[in-house]
Amino acid sequence: MNLYTAPDPKDVERISAEAVNAKGNRPPLYAARKKVFPKRAEGRFRRFKWIVMLVTLGIYYLAPWIRWDRGPYAPDQAILVDLASRRFFFFFVEIWPQEFYYVAGLLVMAGFGLFLVTSAVGRAWCGYACPQTVWVDLFLVVERAIEGDRNARMKLDSAPYTFEKLRKRVIKHAIWLLIGVVTGGAWIFYFADAPTLFISLAKGSAPAVAYATVATLTATTYVLGGLMREQVCTYMCPWPRIQGAMLDENSLVVTYNDWRGEPRSRHSKKTQAAGQSVGDCVDCNACVAVCPMGIDIRDGQQMECITCALCIDACDNVMDKIGKPRGLIAYATLSEYAQNMSLATDGGRMPIQPAKVRNTDGTFVASIRHFNWRIIFRPRVLFYATVWIAIGLGMLVHLAMRERLELNVVHDRNPQYVLESDGSIRNGYTLRILNMVPAPRKVTLRLEGLDGATMRIPELSKGDARTFTIDAGPDAATSLKVFVTRHGHGDATSGFLFIAEDDEHQDRAIYKAAFNSPGETQ
Repeated sequence: MNLYTAPDPKDVERISAEAVNAKGNRPPLYAARKKVFPKRAEGRFRRFKWIVMLVTLGIYYLAPWIRWDRGPYAPDQAILVDLASRRFFFFFVEIWPQEFYYVAGLLVMAGFGLFLVTSAVGRAWCGYACPQTVWVDLFLVVERAIEGDRNARMKLDSAPYTFEKLRKRVIKHAIWLLIGVVTGGAWIFYFADAPTLFISLAKGSAPAVAYATVATLTATTYVLGGLMREQVCTYMCPWPRIQGAMLDENSLVVTYNDWRGEPRSRHSKKTQAAGQSVGDCVDCNACVAVCPMGIDIRDGQQMECITCALCIDACDNVMDKIGKPRGLIAYATLSEYAQNMSLATDGGRMPIQPAKVRNTDGTFVASIRHFNWRIIFRPRVLFYATVWIAIGLGMLVHLAMRERLELNVVHDRNPQYVLESDGSIRNGYTLRILNMVPAPRKVTLRLEGLDGATMRIPELSKGDARTFTIDAGPDAATSLKVFVTRHGHGDATSGFLFIAEDDEHQDRAIYKAAFNSPGETQ
């Protein structure tokens, strides 16, 4: 007999709960991009961005074509990365592979320079000089010239494809690709003589790697600057996620001063006539329309904001039209914003009250805090500036004092010494004299120490001497086989000096070498 009775499912407690990642509520892994159609801005910050764009693009595209006379033994291109000869030329400076620490120093300076700019004026690098920003600005110039400003571009984008739309799109993308080709071409000109490489590219006789590099940079410039635009700054660039550590309460950032802008009203006169408080913001969305990132600065600080300040220009123009003071959106520090916000909200105990920050005549009360440029020069900024300047000065001093003559010596390992029939002892060495001047030089090589010893250089002479004159080629290393012979017992020391000198250029290189003898072999 089976006495088991199954429980009634109705007796089980029902709990109201839903998984946060329920299939019906799960968002797609990749959200579709919402196109941004930034409106052309007018104002002082936009003019400054034009200047930066022209200067940076001018330097990038024209620098490889600048000539610099270094004499008949060196290239005359002012800026050249000579991979074949493993040298870097920058006007009167020439860097060799063993001097890579200069490149490391420049990278450190770049890092501290970025920290310095960010701690002082926020993401000014991103907003004005970043290559992504500069090329996006350039691509937008082309887009506006062909398709029109914001409203015209939005209308064209939503319209069905017609011959006119297809014509404009083809022209726009063709010019974008041309900019990409010029960008890639300018890059490879830094690695070879620009006029020569340009002719070989046009003739189709350039190395395959040159065409591959141009194709790669064309594709990246076209895709990043023309198609992805703001997505590069939002999703690909790590700096928005790092910059928070570089900012403090006294860093300048683009800020919407809601302590004077709220409450917003599109009909401020009617609202005021009804006895309601109203702020300066008329909710025109001009700041959103000009933003190349497509964000609303009135929502507060956001990772996407590159502090290009175009929203400041747009808002200032609106304030001028309605007779309000500029600066509703402005560069401001968190400390001054917090103080003004506290005043407008009575220490945070009530909503924003415009009457608390304004006099009856509409001017701001005396306790409102305004930006003072002296706040930029604070300990954190001064520390970054000091380190940056110290590294730069150190590199300049070392660059001015560096020797342009080097001497490297390698002792023969087998045999380490030869005992000759007359009792003298001979050691063999391979000397490498590096002339880092783009001109031939007469270098004197002599022994110092090891009394009674002489040297022989078969490439130069069959005789023995303690001094030889060597013809060192321009910007080249001269390798010599040198035999040093100690006659008799000589002195008791087993070390001596090879000294290479050029009296004309006041250069001197010294190498302390070991002399092996029976019982002293190392």
